[in-house]
Amino acid sequence: MTENINDIRWEAHEYIQRDKNAGWYVAMVLIAAAIVALAVWRGWWTFAALIVVCVIALILYSVRPPRKLHYVLNKEGLKEENKLYKFEDFKAFGIDKDDKYYAIVLISKKRFSPRVRVYFPQESGEQIIDMFGMRLPMEEVKPDFVDKIVKLLRI
Repeated sequence: MTENINDIRWEAHEYIQRDKNAGWYVAMVLIAAAIVALAVWRGWWTFAALIVVCVIALILYSVRPPRKLHYVLNKEGLKEENKLYKFEDFKAFGIDKDDKYYAIVLISKKRFSPRVRVYFPQESGEQIIDMFGMRLPMEEVKPDFVDKIVKLLRI
């Protein structure tokens, strides 16, 4: 991707880290323990092991601070660090406001591809939205099932 003077550059965190108190961790462990107990009682050993691994991964993920990523937006697409998201791979984009943070949500042409969510600073928002608007149609973005689960779990 050729970088020039018309490129829009910014830095943003890869995700929004939500504060979790000790109660969140206790609740997570208690719920997992109940599910594991049910799985052991039913003899579902693989499922019990999967729950343990998933809870450990979720807790490790929740304490890991988000990375600060560098973005470049130009006529070819959006470059996130070393990954290029080409405009032609997406059918539309939308804007999402999560508390006080804004994000561009890219909707893939591929049926089972996840949405790409990219946070951006409010002061660069108009420029970024205009650049996407020249290449892709804008759609209203509603939270899907995964978005609702992530918000419920505060991860």
